[in-house]
Amino acid sequence: MEDHYRDHTSLVKGAKDLAKEAKRQAIKKVNKAVDRASDEFSSHSYSRFQDDEDEGDGDEDQYYYRHGQQDGKAPRENEEDEGSSDATEGHDDEDEIYEGEYQGVPATMGDGRRVALGQPVADGAKDRRELEKEREAEEEELAQQYELIIQECGHGRFQWQLFLVLGLALMSDGVEVFVVGFVLPSAETDMCVPNSGAGWLGSIVYLGMMVGAFFWGGLSDKVGRRQCLLVCMSVSGFFAFLSSFVQGYSTFLFCRMLSGFGIGGAVPIVFSFFSEVLAREKRGEHLSWLCMFWMIGGIYASAMAWAIIPHYGWSFSMGSAYQFHSWRVFVVVCALPCVCAVVALTFMPESPRFYLETGKHDEAWMVLKQIHDTNMRARGQPEKVFTVNRIKIPKQLDELVEMQSESAHPASKVLFRIKSELRGIWLTFMRCWDYPVKDNTVKLAIVWFSLSFGYYGLSVWFPDVIKHLQADEYASRVKIHENERIEDFTFNFTLENQIHTNGVFIKDRFISMKFKSVTFKDSTFLNCHFEDVTSVGSFFKNCTFIQVEFYNTDIDDSKLIGSSVINSTFSHNKTGCQMTFDDDYSAYWVYFVNFLGTLAVLPGNIVSALLMDKIGRLSMLGGSMVLSGISCFFLWFGTSESMMIGMLCLYNGLSISAWNSLDVVTVELYPTDRRGTGFGFCNAMCKLAAVLGNLIFGSLVGITKAIPILLASGVLVSGGLVGLRLPDTRSNVLM
Repeated sequence: MEDHYRDHTSLVKGAKDLAKEAKRQAIKKVNKAVDRASDEFSSHSYSRFQDDEDEGDGDEDQYYYRHGQQDGKAPRENEEDEGSSDATEGHDDEDEIYEGEYQGVPATMGDGRRVALGQPVADGAKDRRELEKEREAEEEELAQQYELIIQECGHGRFQWQLFLVLGLALMSDGVEVFVVGFVLPSAETDMCVPNSGAGWLGSIVYLGMMVGAFFWGGLSDKVGRRQCLLVCMSVSGFFAFLSSFVQGYSTFLFCRMLSGFGIGGAVPIVFSFFSEVLAREKRGEHLSWLCMFWMIGGIYASAMAWAIIPHYGWSFSMGSAYQFHSWRVFVVVCALPCVCAVVALTFMPESPRFYLETGKHDEAWMVLKQIHDTNMRARGQPEKVFTVNRIKIPKQLDELVEMQSESAHPASKVLFRIKSELRGIWLTFMRCWDYPVKDNTVKLAIVWFSLSFGYYGLSVWFPDVIKHLQADEYASRVKIHENERIEDFTFNFTLENQIHTNGVFIKDRFISMKFKSVTFKDSTFLNCHFEDVTSVGSFFKNCTFIQVEFYNTDIDDSKLIGSSVINSTFSHNKTGCQMTFDDDYSAYWVYFVNFLGTLAVLPGNIVSALLMDKIGRLSMLGGSMVLSGISCFFLWFGTSESMMIGMLCLYNGLSISAWNSLDVVTVELYPTDRRGTGFGFCNAMCKLAAVLGNLIFGSLVGITKAIPILLASGVLVSGGLVGLRLPDTRSNVLM
């Protein structure tokens, strides 16, 4: 009887086990079918990334399974092949694990840490280098998936809106570069800057732009493209506007330096931002079109300088202490593109690629959906649905962050935040020197430096050479008067480009007149009267003034060189430096020359945009730099103004293709987490080369042609050859 009861019990228990196993297998099959159908419906063409992720997880589990076997531990058997034990009876596989239930034999990692076999290992149990390799692999998957997503979003209204907004920011950078050259003579004259302080304005602005490019570019990799661009453009616009009202030259230099510091971040952030919303086949062409805004900024600055600065009558004054001349109006007008860029940026979203890189999946998905819907509505397809519902997110590596006390002083908190951000920028910059990015960083820095050194150096040298030729021609037409005697005569007209030697002026009246480049040598003025007289480039050398009255003139000790003043009076003398552009042909000519030189890059911009994706970035970069270097040799034949202007236009037209292709290559060679930092470093090298080029080429004006020509040619050709050694990025997705 007992045997019969025992057999009956075993039979019932076995039947229950069989029923339970059949139920479990049926549920698993149904769940797999449902999951497969859901994945095929929702994942669209992106399902392969999810499959890869699942396979990667399986490989990871298999790795730890094998690792346990190698350590001599018993591997956990497949649950489907082992029978149900008394300890687990009544519990399905999906139920939680109760205390005392079998959880696998622990395995030991290489560093002594123990993990359960069959269980995924936490990130904290992995080596830092292993985590970085996993992140690199996931970034490659994200790059491929992101390219497909951008292609689905299409190229349309959103990209063109962002194109115009970022174009205003890039235009502001071009304006800032040209403002320096146009304002420099007027500002130094208006503020009575001595020759020892002349030229500091150009150098200080470029130094500010150099620091700003590195700082803002690095910060954009930490806090975002849009936010950094908004802040740096706001800084630039504020201090550019403020610089137009300050009176002291040192304060003016400080404001322009901070304005340059702000605008320095425009180039690296603008190209990084725009490249991250472009598909691969559109990237080279449309980044080249974006470069045209830098040319538009130069044309805008040249045209405004031509129209505003020479008009001395546009100025006003509040006493003798505050002078607001026309060049200050020009500075205000040149700050307008920056202000417009700030306003327009407030309506644009952050880069979705940056969001994904920092693990913000939902924010990135919303921006990508906005891009898709905006473009589809513009195409007349508002019913088309954005089918992406899951995007690969790279593994976020934990960093050791020093915490600040909540009770600390607010100023201490600000300093601590600045210190931490600078440390983050520096760490990101050091990653630009890791393999394999290191070789690209070195080559890009050489190409940026060489191209900028030649371009900015010759940009300074060309106008100064033209001015030198004009000065020689002007000096050749000087009128010389010797041993003249003029008595009881009224001068109420302009005297220009004259030299008076050993003259005698008795009871003469100089009223409401101007001296322009007039020099009196060894002359005598007896009982004469000077009233409302303005002198520009005029001097009295070794002259004698006896009983002479000076009323409301700008004649002072700086213009009376070695002269004797006997029983003479000075009343209501004009204070400060006097500026006048009336009938100043040279001022108009300088602005017109820069206008033509900037306009000459238009054909090169169009050609580079149309051929960028056809002949390749590297061919265009190397070829443009080599041809620019060769064109410098034609400067030997520049013996007149018209020939020099022709050489300037030829050089600018050839070099612009190198600038455009270098911008595209730099964006494509750096991964997203280092793109702003790497581009900012290269642009900082560009501004450093501009400072050196201005100093070196500026010191050679009027001395020799050989050194500037050979130096510029050698640097440009060498940089072009280095550029040809860079990796070809035409077929690469944006990493």
